[in-house]
Amino acid sequence: MDIKRRDLFTGGLAGAALVALPQRAAAAVDTGMNYPVGDFVLSRTEKGLSVTHKQTPDRVLWATQSRGNFLAAEEASAAVTEVGSPEGTFKINDTVTTRYESPTIDDIQVAGSAATVSGTISGPADSVAYTLVFSAVSPTHLQFAIKLTGDKSSSLNRVVLAIDSSKDEAIFGCGSQLTYFNQKGKLVPILVQEHGIGRGKPIVTELVNLLDYDSGGTPFHTGKPVPYIMTSRLRCIFLEDYEYSEFDMRKADAIQIKIWSGKMSGRILYGKTPVDLLEAYTEYTGRMRKLPEWVHSGIILGIMGGTDKVRERIQRTKDAGVPVAGLWLQDWVGTHPTSAGTQLFWNWFLDEAYYPGWRQLVDDIAKDGGKILTYINPFLATIEGHDQLFQEGKAKGYLVQHADGSPYLIKNANFMVGMIDLSNPATRSWIKNVMKTNMVGTGAGGWMNDFGEALPLDAKLYGGADPWVWHNKFPEEWQRLSREVIDETGHGDEMVFFSRSGYTRSPGISTLFWLGDQLMTWDEYDGIKTALVGILSGGISGFSMMHSDIGGYVALKLDIAGKEIPIINRTPELMMRWMELNAFTAVMRTQEGITPNLSIEADSTPEMLEHLRLCGAIYRALTPYRKSLVDEANGRGLPLVRHLFLHYPDDPNTHDIRYQFLLGEDLMVAPVLDKGADSVEVYFPTGSAWNDAWTGKDAGQPGEWARMPAPLGKPAVFIRKGSPDATALATYLKDATAAN
Repeated sequence: MDIKRRDLFTGGLAGAALVALPQRAAAAVDTGMNYPVGDFVLSRTEKGLSVTHKQTPDRVLWATQSRGNFLAAEEASAAVTEVGSPEGTFKINDTVTTRYESPTIDDIQVAGSAATVSGTISGPADSVAYTLVFSAVSPTHLQFAIKLTGDKSSSLNRVVLAIDSSKDEAIFGCGSQLTYFNQKGKLVPILVQEHGIGRGKPIVTELVNLLDYDSGGTPFHTGKPVPYIMTSRLRCIFLEDYEYSEFDMRKADAIQIKIWSGKMSGRILYGKTPVDLLEAYTEYTGRMRKLPEWVHSGIILGIMGGTDKVRERIQRTKDAGVPVAGLWLQDWVGTHPTSAGTQLFWNWFLDEAYYPGWRQLVDDIAKDGGKILTYINPFLATIEGHDQLFQEGKAKGYLVQHADGSPYLIKNANFMVGMIDLSNPATRSWIKNVMKTNMVGTGAGGWMNDFGEALPLDAKLYGGADPWVWHNKFPEEWQRLSREVIDETGHGDEMVFFSRSGYTRSPGISTLFWLGDQLMTWDEYDGIKTALVGILSGGISGFSMMHSDIGGYVALKLDIAGKEIPIINRTPELMMRWMELNAFTAVMRTQEGITPNLSIEADSTPEMLEHLRLCGAIYRALTPYRKSLVDEANGRGLPLVRHLFLHYPDDPNTHDIRYQFLLGEDLMVAPVLDKGADSVEVYFPTGSAWNDAWTGKDAGQPGEWARMPAPLGKPAVFIRKGSPDATALATYLKDATAAN
């Protein structure tokens, strides 16, 4: 019997409505009973179960869905198609054939710091037993695990947990989400994917889907999803599992969590404030390593074109007074034209014909305290003459395979690549040696650690490893590989690699993150606005140090009669406003984009260079303050760029703010994210008063919105009154802009 068929279409936008589980007969366990579980208390209530903490017994941390129908299991099968260019987007049709629901609570037993709830859920003709075990891992972590037992349980491969919510409860997290910060009312898929081109932007997404293998994406596509939420009621829950899951928050009174597995495990966290919860959460995820000192000294210039062009542009930039921390030369392996634009040869050998005198270039940059960063991804080129590593990996069985043992080729634009199999220990040793020799050995001070989203869900992996587990696990292991390379070569404190994809434990592994490939636009679907939302949602999800490509990456063009006609491309105004945004984030890094010959660059004109100098001076001037925030990220898991909710949880007006942020606790920034704007609407949260950073005058009233000036070169920035850093911050910004 086909009970339900769901078309997730790359992320659940067409998913079915939340299922209302039917009411069961009264439970066997008496209500009103309390069961101590370490510092937590499990209670049997009229509605089902709830969890509180001894320190604040009146605040419910977790409760079953209000109607008591909190658990279900399904037998289902999925048809999966991987699409996109590059591939890494997934269309999933899930067919449910049997559903078990209507849980009973028959018994609760406590042993030590664990409590076991047992009961049954009913199917069309029989029932299946379940256990829900709560274990106190620490004073702030309560682990839970759901297990199904009995003859029928082995065929059940979906578990659904429905927990209580309220209509006005804002829900944050789910990783680095790029469109919405408050996820209430949304269905969010937790599957690492390419974030797409357009992501729902009208016309653009439709055209990209039509012309480029369904590469458009949706507002819920991200390379860094996490099965974790924090709410305005100071409730925090996350899954420890790697299988695909969904967080369905569309219903007013419930949050439904579904995992594509026959079991589910996770944790419920306790904290008195959002900051407490984030600290507790990052105890599990790991916290990010401190940024190397050299990163703070200025801008990392992204340049392509070979030795002569790079040297020319470095000199032009330095002559303009731009503070330069290092260079990012992603084309160290050489380039070739593709249908998408200028792309790299993915063979991971230095192209010495393209970059003659490479070692001297590295040494010259080092004399000024800078580093040269390169680029790598987990793919190997199949292009003749650039396929040495692919052929070696194929011969040794180091590549992701089809069921028949042949290499599983991944499409990128108009060329195909192999993907390394990180579930194979021998593969890891092999590619690490390549990186140590060809990258660290040639003087690289770090690299862009790109991709990680494309592991096929029907792949054959080493030792029979499950691709449904490894798909979300792959980014962590890809990052772990780079972390091992820099640590094992003795450069761990000075090198930095920045990652695009990620999962729950990535913050404890990667040294830096970036947002991926935004469109060169102003929009909220895939433009500059998504860069800020992605940093904010990532920050509250443990990714404490993030940044974006200045100016975006993706341009769109038409080729007509041999001429390239730009359709979407950078404008000077967009580029300069993006510089201003990134001056108040973890890292300032420029990016040439996919069509360097068409895109305006940070050094294209004297006006652009002067604005780059100004924003670079602001970034460098904030170094003492930013380093203190890096210390907090490393020691407590707090993000540098923070949503207002983290410090103003009692002000509900902060919940839906997307385009304003705190840098630490003492600087508030409202960047210009709209074309032609020279002022912005700013919300001043209750609980603090603020001074305009540029004039020193009082700004706004707590709890109110105000339109504030934001001319080019002086974005809306405010310093919290009474802050220990207030005087220093005012001085830093005054000194940085003195020449203007």
